[in-house]
Amino acid sequence: MDNNRNFLITIAISVLILVLWQMFYMNPRIEAQREVARIEAEQQAAKEAVAEPAPGQATQPQAGVVPGTQAVPTAAAEASAGRIRIDTPSLSGSINLKGARFDELVLKNYRVEVSKSSPNIELLKPAGSKAGYFAELGYSGNAESGKVPGPDTIWTAEQGTTLTPTTPVKLTFTNDKGLTFTRTVSIDDDYMFTVDDTVTNSSGAPISISAYGRVTRLEKPQTTGIYVLHEGLIGVTGEDGLQEIDYSDVEDDRAIVPGKSADGWLGITDKYWAVTLIPGKGPQFQPRFSYSDTSGISYQADYLSDAISVPSGGAANYQTRVFAGAKEVNLIKEYQERLGIRQFDLMIDWGWFYFITKPMFWLIDNLYKILGNFGLAILGTTVIVKAIFYPLANKSYASMANMKKVQPAMQEIREKYADDKMKQQQEMMELYKREKINPIAGCWPVALQIPVFFSLYKVLYVTIEMRHAPFYGWIQDLAAPDPTSLFNLFGLLPYDVPQFLMIGVWPLIMGITMFLQMRMNPTPPDPTQAMIFTWMPVVFTFMLANFPAGLVIYWAWNNSLSIVQQGIIMKRHGAKIELWDNLVGLLKKKPKPAE
Repeated sequence: MDNNRNFLITIAISVLILVLWQMFYMNPRIEAQREVARIEAEQQAAKEAVAEPAPGQATQPQAGVVPGTQAVPTAAAEASAGRIRIDTPSLSGSINLKGARFDELVLKNYRVEVSKSSPNIELLKPAGSKAGYFAELGYSGNAESGKVPGPDTIWTAEQGTTLTPTTPVKLTFTNDKGLTFTRTVSIDDDYMFTVDDTVTNSSGAPISISAYGRVTRLEKPQTTGIYVLHEGLIGVTGEDGLQEIDYSDVEDDRAIVPGKSADGWLGITDKYWAVTLIPGKGPQFQPRFSYSDTSGISYQADYLSDAISVPSGGAANYQTRVFAGAKEVNLIKEYQERLGIRQFDLMIDWGWFYFITKPMFWLIDNLYKILGNFGLAILGTTVIVKAIFYPLANKSYASMANMKKVQPAMQEIREKYADDKMKQQQEMMELYKREKINPIAGCWPVALQIPVFFSLYKVLYVTIEMRHAPFYGWIQDLAAPDPTSLFNLFGLLPYDVPQFLMIGVWPLIMGITMFLQMRMNPTPPDPTQAMIFTWMPVVFTFMLANFPAGLVIYWAWNNSLSIVQQGIIMKRHGAKIELWDNLVGLLKKKPKPAE
C-alpha cells in the first residue's frame, strides 16, 4: 500500500505539471487565438493593402527561381483581374485569374465558434488583404521560353465560370514565343483541387521550363504554442521524410532546403486546417521552406521542379494537386491511399505515441458511427478499455483485497519495529511472501490510466472531429472545458468568474467519484499521507477543470466503473469495503488530545 500511495503521489505531481502548463500557458493562448479569429470574422470587409514591390525588384520569375513575395500583387491589381467562383458542398470562394491563384476560400462546414450564427472559417485570403494566405502554381522560364505563367499573368477563362465537383474550369495563356499554357482545374466534394497543365510549343524550337508551386502566408498566425501540437510549415519529401518547422525556426534560419524529391507534399498547417501542394509524378523537385521580412513578413513553402522539355510542335503535361481544407482523419487517410500520397496522414500530429493515439481515435470514431455522439463514444471506449485490461485489474484489486486482510499484521510489524526501519521492511517482505501478495500490484489500475489518459487528451486536442462535438445538456464542445462554474451557481448568478474558478459540473462529478474511489481503501496511518489523500480529489478537481470536457467525462466514468469493479472483487475475496466506515469517520467529531 505504501508503494501504491507513493506511486499515486508521483502521478499527481506529473499531472499537476501538465495542468499548470495548460492553465497558465496554453489556455491564455487559446483565448487570444479565439479573440483574434472573432475580430477577423467581424472585419472581413476591412482589407489592408500590401506594399508595392520595391524599385528594381523583379516581378517576372527568373530561370530556376521560385517567385518570392515581392511578386505579390496589390489589392488594386487584384481587383482589376477577374475571378472564377468556387462552389462545392465543402467550400466556397474564388480563384483569382491574376496568377490563377487560390486566394479566397471559406469552409462551409466549420464555424469560428459553436454558435450557428458564428461566421464560417475563412481559410485563404487575397494577398492584398489582412493576413493574406494563398496557394499558387506557375512556371520558371528563360530567354528561349519567353514570359511564362507567374504571379502577374492574367489567365483567360476558356470554359466555365464556376468551379464545382461536376464542372471543371479551363484557363489559357499564350506568350509571345508561341507557347500556349492550358490549365484545367477540377475539385472533388471535399478539399482536393487537381490542376492539369498542358504546354503546347509552337515556337519552332524545343524549350525547357520548370514548374513551381508555393503556399504563402503574409502574417504570423496565433498558435497554441504547446508541445503536443505542431503548427507551421510542414512536408514529407525525399529521404528527409517528415519536416515539421515552427515559425520561429524558419525565422531564425531564413531558408530550410531539404534534399530533392520525386514524390511527397509540403505546405503550411494549423491546428485543424492545412494548405498543401502535392507535386505531380515526373521530374524531381526541390522543396524549400523560407521566411522573408524585406517588404512585410511572409512564410513560404515552395518547390521547383527539374526542367520539363517541350519539343517543337509538341506538348508536355504536368499535374499538381492542392489540398486546402479541414484535416479530417478519415478523409486524409482516403486521399493517401487512393491518390498514393506518401505519408499524407502525418499532416495530423499524432505525436510520438501514435501507436496508442491512432487506435484510440479509431475506436472512438467507430463507436461514434454506431452511437451518434462522441461523448457516448468516449464512455463506450472506457468500458472496452477496462474490459481489455480486466484480467490485470482483477489481479491488482485481488492483491489489494488480500493486503486489506493483513492490515492488522502489517500494523503490528510497524509498531514492533518502529525504531528499526530495515527490520520493519524485512518483516513486511516476509509477510508479503507468506501471504502471496504483490505490494505493487495495486499500482496497475492507476498506471493503466496514464497512456489512456494522454492518448485521449491528444485525440481530443488535435482531431477536428472532436472540435465543437456536443455531448448532452450544457456540454456543446467536448474539446473545450466545461463552461459552467460552481462559483456563480452554474450560471444562475449574473456575473462571470475568473478562469481559475471555472469549476463546472463535470469536474465536480469527477472529483466526487475520485474521492469515493480513494475512500474504498483504509485511511493511511501516516498523517501526511492521510492529508494528501484527503485533499488530492479537491486538487484534481481544480486542475482538470481546465481540461477538455470529454477528458473529464472519461475520468469520472472510469472512476465510477472502478468503484463498482473494486467493490465486487473485494467482496468476492472477503475483504472489508472501507467506503462507508471512511465516510462516517469523516463526519465524526475527532476527540481532542489529552492535556
